[in-house]
Amino acid sequence: MGVLVMKLILIYSFFNGVLVSSMQMGGKETDGAALLAIKAQIKQDPHNVTSSWNESIHFCFWHGVTCSRRHNQRVTKLDLQSQNLAGFISPSIGNLSFLRELQLQNNSFSHEIPPQIGHLRRLQVLSLHNNSFSGPIPYNISYCSNLIFMDFGFNGLVGKIHSEFGSLSKLQRFVLQANPLTGEIPSSLGNLSSLEVLAVSHNNLVGSIPTSLGQLKNLKFLSLGSNYLSGTIPPSIYNLSALYSFGVALNQIHGSLPSDMGNSLPNLQFFNINTNQFFGSFPLTLSNATSLQVIDVQNNKLTGQVPDLRKLHNLQRFKIAVNHLGIGTDGDLSFLSGLTNATELKILIMGVNNFGGTLPTSISNLSTKLDMFWFNSNQLHGSIPTDIANLVNLESLAMKGNSFTGSIPSEFGQLSSLAELDISVNLLSGSIPASLGNLTKMYRLFLAGNILEGVIPSSLGKFQQLISLDLSNNKLSGAIPQQVIGLSSLSKLLNLSTNHFTGSLPMEVGKLKTLGILDVSNNMLSGEIPITLGKCESLSVLHLQGNFFRGNIPSSLIGLKAIEEVDVSRNNFSGEIPMFFEGFVFLKNLNLSFNEFWGAVPTGGAFKNASAISIAGNARLCGGITNLQLPKCKTKKGGLSPSLKLIIPLVLSGLAVLGIIAVVMSYFFLRPSIWKRKEILLSTLAKNFLQVSYATLVKATDEFSSANLIGAGSFGSVYKGILDGDDHKAQLVAVKVFNLLRHGAWKSFIVECEALRNIKHRNLVKIITACSSVDFHGNDFKALVYEYMENGSLEEWLHPPTEVEEVREALNLEQRLDIAIDVACALDYLHNHCETPIVHCDLKPSNVLLDNEMTGHVSDFGLARFLSQQTGTNASENPTSSIGIKGTVGYAAPEYGMGNEVSTNGDVYSFGILLLEMFAGKRPTDDMFNGDLNLHTYVKMAFPNRVMEIVDSTLFEGGTSERRVQKIEVCLNSIFRIGIECSAESPTDRLKNISDAASELHSIRDVLLG
Repeated sequence: MGVLVMKLILIYSFFNGVLVSSMQMGGKETDGAALLAIKAQIKQDPHNVTSSWNESIHFCFWHGVTCSRRHNQRVTKLDLQSQNLAGFISPSIGNLSFLRELQLQNNSFSHEIPPQIGHLRRLQVLSLHNNSFSGPIPYNISYCSNLIFMDFGFNGLVGKIHSEFGSLSKLQRFVLQANPLTGEIPSSLGNLSSLEVLAVSHNNLVGSIPTSLGQLKNLKFLSLGSNYLSGTIPPSIYNLSALYSFGVALNQIHGSLPSDMGNSLPNLQFFNINTNQFFGSFPLTLSNATSLQVIDVQNNKLTGQVPDLRKLHNLQRFKIAVNHLGIGTDGDLSFLSGLTNATELKILIMGVNNFGGTLPTSISNLSTKLDMFWFNSNQLHGSIPTDIANLVNLESLAMKGNSFTGSIPSEFGQLSSLAELDISVNLLSGSIPASLGNLTKMYRLFLAGNILEGVIPSSLGKFQQLISLDLSNNKLSGAIPQQVIGLSSLSKLLNLSTNHFTGSLPMEVGKLKTLGILDVSNNMLSGEIPITLGKCESLSVLHLQGNFFRGNIPSSLIGLKAIEEVDVSRNNFSGEIPMFFEGFVFLKNLNLSFNEFWGAVPTGGAFKNASAISIAGNARLCGGITNLQLPKCKTKKGGLSPSLKLIIPLVLSGLAVLGIIAVVMSYFFLRPSIWKRKEILLSTLAKNFLQVSYATLVKATDEFSSANLIGAGSFGSVYKGILDGDDHKAQLVAVKVFNLLRHGAWKSFIVECEALRNIKHRNLVKIITACSSVDFHGNDFKALVYEYMENGSLEEWLHPPTEVEEVREALNLEQRLDIAIDVACALDYLHNHCETPIVHCDLKPSNVLLDNEMTGHVSDFGLARFLSQQTGTNASENPTSSIGIKGTVGYAAPEYGMGNEVSTNGDVYSFGILLLEMFAGKRPTDDMFNGDLNLHTYVKMAFPNRVMEIVDSTLFEGGTSERRVQKIEVCLNSIFRIGIECSAESPTDRLKNISDAASELHSIRDVLLG
C-alpha cells in the first residue's frame, strides 16, 4: 500500500510540474508577444532602440526591458523614455501582467491611452509625461491599486479627472499639469492618504478646491495655478503642516488668509497666490514660517498693514505689489526694519499700494544682495534718505509716482551697480547732481515730472550704455549739451519735452542712429532742423512741436525710413511740404499745423488719409485730397489767347526735339565726364558692398526659382545661386532677398550691411556682395550675397526634417563641441574685439551655418545692435537696446520679454540655450516645456548625477567603451554646467563674459581628445 501511494505521489508531482512549467512558459510567451505588438505600433524610432526587439535574443535582453528572476523571467519594467519615439501604445500592453514600471515619458506617442493599462495590477510607476496623448484618461487605471507614481503632464488629454482615482491609496505623486483638462477637481482625491505631490496647474479646471484635500496629511507640494478655479481655499488646507510649496496663482480665488497661517504651515518655503482676488489683511503669523524663501501675493486686494517679518532670515523674494496695503500714514513701512534680518533678500517689490509716510532710515540696512527695490505709485513723501547708497548691489530702483520732495541725493552716484533709476512724477527740486555721471552702468534714467531746474550736467555724457533718458516736464533750461544728445547708445527714448531749453538742436543729434523716440517739444528751441537728423534711421517718433524752429524741412530727412509719427506743429517752418513724406510707408500720423507752409499738399502715402495728417493754420496750402477741402492750386493768373494756345504746343514740341538731340550729343561729346561720375558712384557703392545688379541675381538663382530656395526667415528668403565673377569663374553663393513689405525688413538690411561691413572673423559668415536696386517692375529690391555653406545650418543637423530623403549621420560629440567653440569664439569677437561691440540678438541653430569642413559660422545680423565703447566696464554688464527687438522665442533672454533692453548678456543667455540644445537634443520650444519647466530647468534637474539620462542619445549610436563613456560623462557635466550658467534666468547670475565660456570649452576639448 505504501509503495502504491508513493507511485501516485510521483506521478502527480510529474504531471503537476509539467503543468506549472507549461503555465510559466505560456506567461513568458505572452510577454514576448506583447512586446512585439507594442513594437509594431511604434511608427517612428529615430534611434533604433527597438532594433534589438527580435526573436534572435531573449526579450529580457531587449533595449529598455527588465525582467525579474523571481518570476521566471517575466517583464517587470519597460523604460523607453526620451527616445523620440512616435506612434501609439498597443492594447497588448495590458498583457504584461508582472509589469511594475512603465516609463514612456519625453516621446511623441499619440492617440488615446489604452484602457488595458488597467489590467496591470502590479504597476507602481506610470510615467507618460511629455507626449502627445489625446482623449480622456482611462478611468480603469484606477484598478492599478499599487500605483505610487502617476504622471500624465504635458500632453493633450481632455475630459475630467476621474473620481475613481481616489481609490489609489498608495499613490504618492499625481501629476496632471499642462493638459486641457476640464471639469472640477474630484473630492475623492482627498482619500489619497499617501499623496505627497499634487500638480494640476495649467489646465482648464473650474469650480472650487475640494475641502477633502485638507485630509492629505503627507502633502508637501500643491500646485493648482493657471486654471479657472474659484471660491475660497478650504481652511483645512492651511493645516497641512508638511506643505512646503503652495501655489494657486492665476485663478479667480477669493477669501481672506488665516491670521495663524504661519503657525499651521511651519515648513512653508514657497507661497504664491499672485493674481487672484484675495482680500483682508496680511497674515500676522507669517513670520513664524521661518523657512519661507518666496512670498508672492501681487495683484490681489489685500488691505491693512504688513506685519513684522523679522524671523524670515531665508527670504529671497518679497512681492506685494498691486494691492491696497497701507493706510497712507506714517508707520506703514515699519515692516521694512524687520526685513533687515533677511540677509539673502534680492527682490523687494511693493509698488502700487497705499503706503504712506516717509522712507525709514532702516532701508539702508536691508540686505546688500538686494538688486531690485520698487516702491513706486504709493503715497510716500519727505526727502530721499541719503543712506540708500548703502545698498551697494542695487541694480533697479523705482520710486515713481509718490510725493518725494527735496533734491536728488548726490549720494546716488555711489550706487555703482545701478542700471535703472526711476524717480519720475514726484516733487523733487533743485538741480540734477553731476555725480549721477558716475553710474556708468546706467541704461534707463527717468527724472520726468518733477520741478528740477538748472542745466543738464554734461557728466551724463558718461552714460555710454544709456538707452532711455526722460527729463520731460521739469523746469530745466539752457542749451541741450552736445555730450548728452550725442550719446550713440540711446536707442529707445530721448524725451526732453516741456522744459525751458533754448538754443538750437545740436548737430550731434545725428549720432542717434538707433534711437526710436525723440521728443524735444514744448521748449524754446530755435534755428533750423540740423541736416544730420536724417541719419537717425531707426527713428519711429519725432516730436518737435511747440518751439521756434524755422526754415524748410531739410531734404536729408528722407533718411527717416522707419518713421511712424512726426509732429512739427506750432513752429515757424516754411516752404513746400516735402514730397518725400509720401514715401514713408510706416507713417501713420503727420502734424504740420500752425506753421507757414505753402504750395501743393501731396496726395500719396499718408496724405491719402485725411485723418492721418493735420495741416491747420497754414493759410497758403492748396490741392491735396478732396476731404481736406483746400482750394485748387493755380498755375498762373489770367488766360491764354487762341493764337498762343496753338503756338505753345509747337514750341514745346520743338524744345522736346532739341532736348533729344542734346542728350544724344552729350552722350558722344561729354561721355568721359559721364563715365567719370558713374565711376565715382560705383566706387562709393562698392565701399558699402553695393556691387551687383538685380538682373545678375535673377540669372544666378534661375529667376529665384523655388527649386533653389534653401530657407526663409522673418524678413525674407534665401536662395542658392551661381554667381559669375569678374574672372569669369562661377561661384556658389547664398542670396538673401529681403521682403520689403515686412515691417522692419528695410532696417534689417541696413543693420546687416553695417555689421558685416565692419567685421571679419573665421567663424562669422562672409559677405561677398550686396544689391540695392529696383526689380523689373520698378519696386525697391534689396539682397545680400554670402559665401555658400555646403552643410547647411546646425538646425538641420540637430533636428533633421523627417521628409528629407537623405539620411545624415548624427553629429558626434567632438563635432558638436567644435561647433560650440566656433560659436563662442564668434561671439567673443563681436562682444570684446570689435572696434564697436556688437550684440547679435538672434543666436539660434538656424543662424549657425556649417561649411564643408563642419566649421561653424554665425550668420543673420538683421537684429544686431552696436554698443558704444566703454571705459573700464565689461560689455556684457552694460545693456543696450533698440526699440522693437524681439529675437526668437525660446532663445531670447527672459528679460527681453519683460521690457528690458538688449545686451551682450542676452547673447550669453542665447548661447547657453544653444549649448543645452546641442547636447540634450531638445529644442527650447519643445512641447514638453511648459509652465515652470523649460530647457534650462530640465537640464539643471539632471545635473550633475543624471546627465547621461538626458543627453542626446544619438551621441552614442555607434557604441563606445566603458572607459570612454566615463570620460564623456565628465566632459558632458562640464558642458552642461556652462550651459546652465549661461542660461540663468537672472542676468546677474549668468557667466559674465562669453570669452570665459570659450576658454572652458577649449579646455573640455583638450580633456576629451587627451
